Amino acid sequence: MTNRENIVREPHPPLLEYYEQEGNRRQWVTRIFDDTAGDYEKVVRLMDFGSGSRYRLRALRAAGLLPGMRVVDVGTGTGMVAREAARIVGAPELVTGIDPSTGMMARAQVPAGVTLMEGSAEQIPLPDAHADFLCMGYALRHISDLAEAFQEFRRVLKPGGLLCILEITAPRSRLHNFLLRCYMRNIVPALSRLVARHTHTPTLMRYYWDTIEACAPPEQVVETLKHVGFTQVRRNVQAGILTEYRAVN
Repeated sequence: MTNRENIVREPHPPLLEYYEQEGNRRQWVTRIFDDTAGDYEKVVRLMDFGSGSRYRLRALRAAGLLPGMRVVDVGTGTGMVAREAARIVGAPELVTGIDPSTGMMARAQVPAGVTLMEGSAEQIPLPDAHADFLCMGYALRHISDLAEAFQEFRRVLKPGGLLCILEITAPRSRLHNFLLRCYMRNIVPALSRLVARHTHTPTLMRYYWDTIEACAPPEQVVETLKHVGFTQVRRNVQAGILTEYRAVN
């Protein structure tokens, strides 16, 4: 039984420093990802010191992804998770990436055979019971309605299908939170100015941290997954900040 007090819809309160009102959020987020797509992977590799691909591969395997599974990668962006999924399943044509940013997908570096489709977490353009495995990498904070998106995930997954959501969560320790905040909100945007081609890339990286800091607590995300019907919901944490939500449809 879920605790209804912990059910959440918006992943975080409006961040009005970036857009005028909550109704403008999705349009603003899509536009800034479109505009900065050419810089995105370069800055992410700078931010995670090049370790991201190894971590994504390990996390997908730990969540149960196996050769031959049909995968949907929601919020695929430039395909950083989809690439690793294709390596595991062994056939790129089994992988479909979904994203609202056509600019990001235009920059995607995925193996031939991976399908990329415009869509959102709340409206996935695929039939019922399509996938064995659904994943989302660091896009939870950009969903408009968590409960609605999680219900859509269940629709697209086959009965018994597996869910894996990767996210960065703010540390509980005040000291660790302060240090990570200094790095993510100040140092990373400053470094991005040195390598980025688009003037909005530093803004995106500041927004990246602000959504992490404002995001609903992991306990509420877990309860919301349970509320919509996922079973065996659990949260695995690496390095105190890398959260892996896993569940079964």
